[in-house]
Amino acid sequence: MYTSGLLFIGTNEIIIIVVLALLLFGGKKIPELMRGLGRGVKEFKEGQKDDQNAESNTNTTTNNDTVNNQR
Repeated sequence: MYTSGLLFIGTNEIIIIVVLALLLFGGKKIPELMRGLGRGVKEFKEGQKDDQNAESNTNTTTNNDTVNNQR
């Protein structure tokens, strides 16, 4: 199946999507939805950073324990 053509959205398609969103949600609800989406993305990124920090601390502790056990 030819899917690479589906990856590119033109100006007309974007306009249609925006108009449909306005019709479905209304002008007052869209800023609230975007605000919630932004908060979700922010929390997701913070969660990723926390996981990376926890992994690096675990790796450092494990490496130090291994070095101490070898002595």
